[in-house]
Amino acid sequence: MKEYNIVATYSLFIVHLIVSSFSDLYDLKQTFKALLSVAGEGEKPSEPTSTKLDETTVGTCGCNKPCNCLKATEATVGFSDLYSTGRPINMIDLLPALDGDMKTMTFLQEVVDILLAYITESFDRETKVIDFHYPNELLQRNNWELQDEPETLDDILISCRATLKYAIKTAHPRYFNQLSTGLDMVGLAADWLTSTANTNMFTYEVAPVFVLLEYVTLKKMREIIGWEDGRGDGIFSPGGAISNMYAMLLARFKMFPEVKEKGMSSVPRLAAFTSEHSHFSIKKGAAALGIGTESVICIKADERYCSGFVPFFVSATAGTTVYGAFDPLIAISDICKKYQVWFHVDGAWGGSLIMSRMHKWKLDGVERANSVTWNPHKMMAVPLQCSALLVREEGLMQNCNQMHACYLFQQDKHYDLSYDTGDKALQCGRHVDIFKLWLMWRAKGTIGFEAQIDKCLELSEYLYNKIKDREGYEMVFNGKPQHTNVCFWYLPPGIRYLEDKEEKKKRLHKVAPVIKARMMEYGTTMVSYQPQGDKVNFFRMVISNPAATFEDIDFLIEEIERLGQDL
Repeated sequence: MKEYNIVATYSLFIVHLIVSSFSDLYDLKQTFKALLSVAGEGEKPSEPTSTKLDETTVGTCGCNKPCNCLKATEATVGFSDLYSTGRPINMIDLLPALDGDMKTMTFLQEVVDILLAYITESFDRETKVIDFHYPNELLQRNNWELQDEPETLDDILISCRATLKYAIKTAHPRYFNQLSTGLDMVGLAADWLTSTANTNMFTYEVAPVFVLLEYVTLKKMREIIGWEDGRGDGIFSPGGAISNMYAMLLARFKMFPEVKEKGMSSVPRLAAFTSEHSHFSIKKGAAALGIGTESVICIKADERYCSGFVPFFVSATAGTTVYGAFDPLIAISDICKKYQVWFHVDGAWGGSLIMSRMHKWKLDGVERANSVTWNPHKMMAVPLQCSALLVREEGLMQNCNQMHACYLFQQDKHYDLSYDTGDKALQCGRHVDIFKLWLMWRAKGTIGFEAQIDKCLELSEYLYNKIKDREGYEMVFNGKPQHTNVCFWYLPPGIRYLEDKEEKKKRLHKVAPVIKARMMEYGTTMVSYQPQGDKVNFFRMVISNPAATFEDIDFLIEEIERLGQDL
């Protein structure tokens, strides 16, 4: 196994802090209490008691001397006859079993080792981005059926290794397939801590720290947008599509509050407007809310088609999914103000550019929006999922969505009820998405995120400049890209000089899918492709991976040419 580098090791700081700091594996409970206690004035965590291990349990670890560290005891714990559950239940081997401390810590350390190896490999350019197999092959190679009887912990560890063996290494510097790429070590550590805390974002009473961190972070994001003193509201949702649907829901409620109780039959037929290349979630939101996809009008639609509709919502896009284009927010906001229509900015992809002094001009006018979608899990490389909806009007989300569930949101609690944020969410149970963003922000600072974003845009400009006049390449649209999206065709030698335009177009349509398939089969890199309107399949290169370098861009160009030269 490769020696772990310091970056990968740091990502596991929280886990190792707990696992490796025990002076006595038989006294873990008191140590946990010390680690997890919150000291008040004049109060200190109690020191763990020290008890010597029996001589029969003392082993030898990497320090080459007898000791009682965790590595020394791993050899005494085998997983082939251990279970996380049993019949009867008191036969379980891991916590909460009374004698499950050492076995639990040893098992978790083994999982940590698997994860460390995977993390290290993910950043190694000599490893594959993907070990591709067809679905039927994976099903035949692995017995993934669920059984009635429990498996041993040894089997569980085998499943962990197999899962990562066939997983896409989204942290790999040559993975460019999606808008969400990369793996931040602090964000990863934060995600593990979140899962360990395993709480729900209902109320302050069950998630006090996380609720406050969400409050602080949303306020900071609103300040960056330009809303005075960061005033307003917001929430973290399961993704940009849900954030956009939230915005549409609020816009409808703002114009027709009676719809909450009386339904769509109480309001006129509504129309939502968006740009031609907006995200599909705008139509999906209209379908989910009963407004209907026919009520979503693209800006090129015939005005007569809108007859009888009441405009209530305009969604401008800051960074379209395919081209990375930014709508003119100031001009759109002027129209919305004139007609008193809700102005939403879908900045799921491009919203993070507002953190860059060099590129934030592309979002000029966002401060005029009624609501903004912003996905830190994209350009900011926060681990999935992390999407925020920011709302200018405070209290609107609560009025729109609250249902006063008395078993959660009692009105006679002994603290400020404004921190019970769950009733303004559409969900009941809500995952803690805030901690990874907050901890990364603390680790990087705003200037760290700015540098990360600027680097990705610099790499995309480098790619654009390298291929715009290179033989065998054609750009899908004229002009320098506004975001990291670089859209292009690669024309292999076999079709490069064809005079029959229809034949050339027909054959070119097949090039990107074949090259993409070969990329995956070789495991060297991954880039997305798609058609758009009357344009045949083209490569859509996006860069959001902080690990990518100029050398990786050079490799991509060479690999496309290598894989497509015979087409």
